[in-house]
Amino acid sequence: MFTRLGHLVVRRRRTVLVTTLLGLVVAIVLGSGVFAELTNGGFDDPDSESTRAIEALDDEFDTGGADLVAIVTATGGDVDAPEVVAAGTALTEEFAAIEGTDDVTSYWSLGSPAPLRSAEGDRALILMRFPGAEEDPERIDAIDSILEEYGGFEGDGITVGLAGAEPVFAAVGETIEGDLARAEMIAIPLTLLLLLFVFGGVVAAGLPLVVGAISVFGAFMVLWMVTQFTNVSIFSINLVTALGLGLAIDYSLFIVSRFREERALGRSVDDAVVRTVETAGRTVAFSAITVAISLSALLIFPLYFLRSFAYGGIGVLVVAMVVSVIALPSLLAVLGPRVDSLQLFHRRPVRVGEGFWHRLATGVMRRPGAVAIAGVAFLLALGVPFLNVEWGVPDDRVLPESTEVRQQSDILRGEFDSAEGDAFTIVATGGVDTDSIEAYAAAVSTVDGVARVDSAVGRFVAGGNVATDPSLTQFDPAGSVSGDATWFNVVPDVEPISVEAERMVGEIRSIDSRFDETLVGGASAALVDSKSAIFSLVPYAAAIIVVATFVLLFLMFGSLLVPIKAIVLNALSLTATFGLMVWVFQEGNGADLLGFTPTGLTDISMPILMFCVAFGLSMDYEVFLLSRIKEEYDRTGDNDLAVVIGLEKTGRLVTAAALLLSIT
Repeated sequence: MFTRLGHLVVRRRRTVLVTTLLGLVVAIVLGSGVFAELTNGGFDDPDSESTRAIEALDDEFDTGGADLVAIVTATGGDVDAPEVVAAGTALTEEFAAIEGTDDVTSYWSLGSPAPLRSAEGDRALILMRFPGAEEDPERIDAIDSILEEYGGFEGDGITVGLAGAEPVFAAVGETIEGDLARAEMIAIPLTLLLLLFVFGGVVAAGLPLVVGAISVFGAFMVLWMVTQFTNVSIFSINLVTALGLGLAIDYSLFIVSRFREERALGRSVDDAVVRTVETAGRTVAFSAITVAISLSALLIFPLYFLRSFAYGGIGVLVVAMVVSVIALPSLLAVLGPRVDSLQLFHRRPVRVGEGFWHRLATGVMRRPGAVAIAGVAFLLALGVPFLNVEWGVPDDRVLPESTEVRQQSDILRGEFDSAEGDAFTIVATGGVDTDSIEAYAAAVSTVDGVARVDSAVGRFVAGGNVATDPSLTQFDPAGSVSGDATWFNVVPDVEPISVEAERMVGEIRSIDSRFDETLVGGASAALVDSKSAIFSLVPYAAAIIVVATFVLLFLMFGSLLVPIKAIVLNALSLTATFGLMVWVFQEGNGADLLGFTPTGLTDISMPILMFCVAFGLSMDYEVFLLSRIKEEYDRTGDNDLAVVIGLEKTGRLVTAAALLLSIT
């Protein structure tokens, strides 16, 4: 098959290149619009209890938790000063008049309840909700309008800062776009320098970058097409850029190197291209399929945040594979000897049986047991921190401390005694009466981590009803009962994304009530539900990856032992990856150097993503190495010699490929 493809590529070289160029133009035109279609959400299971709580609250009571919090600061230091009261009241009315907002309440509109005032009395809150789905245009326009017009707003005696879920994720999206542009400005020159070192010439070094650029734009077009049918997370752009540049460069690195090697053996240009496609091209195709299958396991998860990585990753892999196996060999057929033009330096070819990689291979094979034990022990030691993993999801703390939204979120966290912006809801249906409401609210208020429970029959703290006056809170008792349903407003005194908050949700859900059903919502409950949704499917995702990888490697090498060995070794490398991830990002080692805030938690989706990506990539390099070893074994029939020569021929390239991917 690949021999026929090689001959076709040689015969139709110019047609292939013209088609590739036209495809690139289309990809740039369509793919450039993908950023406007991406969303910031996707972290919640749509069928979970927490999601159903939000839907029930909206359907039954036409209300919900606050999506945005405006922190109003009195420049004179007193939010009860007459001029500040007037300005705060007017600002509340302005927000309420914006089309797309709902449930706009503030310290001033509710009669100055203490929970909405800072401990120093110099700041007060305005809370607002945006009904509708995440992708609702009216909702998006309302949020964008407020973020643009009121972030940093200054009025008569007041200034305004914005916090809450919507400003945080908007800031995350803007930060990602800026970071990607800056990262590419750093990565591309460094990648070119490394490619120049590997190839020694400008033309040969430039080819992988061309393939990488085509792959990224092609993947952007694929993502844009996917956004026309379903939600896609903006975080997928990170993976598309990294894999698009990294793997496309890796694949083209092997293609160009094999072409030059075949030319050095005396083959004609056309014969060298055919031989390259049937050897390196076959390996690239199997490798890309292996990584794509690993990423496809993400499609079984209900969180579209994870599925988005599959969309982007598979898209970029398909484009990179097609360009590397078809378009790049066509370009090599046109360039011929000119692929070595503009040489900066000439490296003396290392003869078979010489050089670092030969010495490494023979040294390892003299003491295989000792090396294997030491290697396994080292990887397991790196993986030990993963035993202490604690799970979380992204919040404002993923943003740099210099970000305005992060600073406003820290003000909410540090200067207000009551976490009104973090309040969550419980919706109860069936058996609703005064006694059942009072008994349940009292029980919830005694749970560790709960500061207050607002209900239709009063406010409860530590099991007691302390107030029934609705002016003391933004909660409206009169509107909290509808037919045989009621809802409770629960204010926590723990960080919503924390181990303590998870325990709090677990205790609340274990409370026996007189209601037919209770649905606990909010960020903490969503974290619990996301963990449940993800971990219940992890065994199936792992099975998909392992079985598919085993079958592919069996088809490629015709061996049962080689796939098993590859899977075990890659699982060991993943162990080290997970351990280092926890050691750095959860435990905070190197936080000052890398510039992030350790939260004591590991993002719940990252190990799943890393499992699919890192497993695929490590298998990627294994395929390159094993395919060359098998090629030498088929030629010589000598196992030891095949291993040594295989490592000699690929060790330098695999190392360069890993360095290139590390840079991107």
